Amino acid sequence: MSGKMHNRGKLETLKQHGTLNPHPQKVTHELFHRSDFFDPKDLLQVKYEMLRQVRIEDRSVSQAATTFGFSRPSFYQAQTAFRQAGLTGLIPQKRGPRRAHKLTPEVLRYLKQMRTEQPVLSSEELVQRVEQHFGIRIHPRTIERSRMRQKERR
Repeated sequence: MSGKMHNRGKLETLKQHGTLNPHPQKVTHELFHRSDFFDPKDLLQVKYEMLRQVRIEDRSVSQAATTFGFSRPSFYQAQTAFRQAGLTGLIPQKRGPRRAHKLTPEVLRYLKQMRTEQPVLSSEELVQRVEQHFGIRIHPRTIERSRMRQKERR
């Protein structure tokens, strides 16, 4: 397999797993520029090497963080994650809720009732009504996604 084909495959894999370094140009450590083994685009590898430099080679946290393109707080987050979960702890976790957690069955019934009674209500108007009725704020896009899911089920 040629180097370019291999790189393209690796980049796709890194993207899929969330381990593509968004700022490879910030990695200035010489290992990542003089060796084919070290890849500044591989976020997992960069974080691990940053931690190793501090732990094994007695680099300062500030120096290692800067050399590997991170802030000091990011270093400490990576260090904690590594201590708790090993290498898998260094894999970035998706942020935010995994589902529309505010759309409880009760809220969904209310939205359905509102749409039945007044089908011309916009998502923004529905947001206001939900906030008045339940005291919770829902993003209009959440309501639109809910509508799309209901249409798909039909």
